[in-house]
Amino acid sequence: MNIKEVSEKYGISQDTLRYYERIGMIPPVTRTKGGIRNYSIEDLNWVELVVCMRKAGLSIEILTQYVKLYQQGDETFAERLELLKGQKQVLVAQRQQIDDTINRLDYKISRYEQAVKTGRLVWDKED
Repeated sequence: MNIKEVSEKYGISQDTLRYYERIGMIPPVTRTKGGIRNYSIEDLNWVELVVCMRKAGLSIEILTQYVKLYQQGDETFAERLELLKGQKQVLVAQRQQIDDTINRLDYKISRYEQAVKTGRLVWDKED
């Protein structure tokens, strides 16, 4: 698959794909004899991982660190495991914060829906 096709498939620019490869966020992409990027299934798996992790808010630094560890081989299993566990903890905390915010918004929305019906806005003591 060429870079244009990958760009369209994952909704990221060709420049972004080149950047990810240049800074080590994805390993070097398979190339044709002429030097043209020819994304293999393994390359696509890396792109999918990075797109997913970036959408979740993982930093470029963490992702490049993960790739470096991967490239160092099997002796880095424990380090990669700890890195991933740490990032999961960060995401779980973010999800809790988002859930708390959604609950707060749901409450406020319910109050305003009631106000629209009655013409009167009533809040609890905690608001």
